[in-house]
Amino acid sequence: MRIFIAGGTGAVGIRMVPLLVAAGHEVYGSTRHEAGCETLAGMGATGIVMDPLNARSVADAVAKASPEVVVHQLTALGGISGNLKKFDHDFAMTNRLRTEGTDHLLAAARAAGVRRFVAQSFGGGWPLERTGDWVKDETAPLIADPGKEARETLAAIRHLESVVVSTGSASDGSDLEGVVLRYGNFYGPGNAASRDGAIGELLRKGRMPVVGGGTGVWSFVHIDDVASATVAAIDRGAPGIYNIVDDEPAPVNQWMPYLAEQVGGRNPMRLPAWLARPLIGEFGVALMTSVRGSSNAKAKRELGWTPSYPTWREGFRTGIG
Repeated sequence: MRIFIAGGTGAVGIRMVPLLVAAGHEVYGSTRHEAGCETLAGMGATGIVMDPLNARSVADAVAKASPEVVVHQLTALGGISGNLKKFDHDFAMTNRLRTEGTDHLLAAARAAGVRRFVAQSFGGGWPLERTGDWVKDETAPLIADPGKEARETLAAIRHLESVVVSTGSASDGSDLEGVVLRYGNFYGPGNAASRDGAIGELLRKGRMPVVGGGTGVWSFVHIDDVASATVAAIDRGAPGIYNIVDDEPAPVNQWMPYLAEQVGGRNPMRLPAWLARPLIGEFGVALMTSVRGSSNAKAKRELGWTPSYPTWREGFRTGIG
């Protein structure tokens, strides 16, 4: 099968390529620089330089690959400040990739006669409605207002999910199958939740407190399990949305002290919500106290996928890097 990965040298793409090549697929990956083509070639794939925000560049890249499947892994997460009051600012380029970039890729995929379109979204907790069950499946609604710090990011997620899931409908006029993968919070080598990552460093230095009761529920997933789930979604499962998370959504008051221990930090201090609010904003307080986790039952059932790190407990101990 011919597969085009938009973002072939990104955190997920770079891990998908060896899996797909080993399975005998013909893999193409987009990159923004010629050096990325060399990296992809070293793994047995073909690199194509592409500007994801330029419609002509995207159309030419997809046409050159002539794939059966397009996998959308375009993000711009380098240099995130970690300041939750500037969340939308930090995600501004990723939001453009989720809106403009998605639209360009879908148009190019339709023009090239692509059969299936698999796109990255986020399901680690905060976009979901913060009432009712603490762990939710794919039928749960997204929250109406996540807080002023994350409104633009949620709007971009809504756009991506809407246009991808609705593709292939009668009004769309194509046979393109749209699949959205809501990834949990990444951990593992090269990610924030690792010994050398931003969260790991903050916990090691005692600079990341548990706010309020720490009752906000997060869903995690190891970066290697993200790659294996995405490979599974290339040719399995009906069109629609799938949560790609581990088996154990967990409240902040459980996972944060455990991760701190694994990275060599002290037990995090406790900070009342009223005291933390001026520092991290309403969105930051919600992350600590009221966000909901996600269930992976549908992905396990319909994609035939099982995470190699079933829980963050095992993963933080042996797989954070």
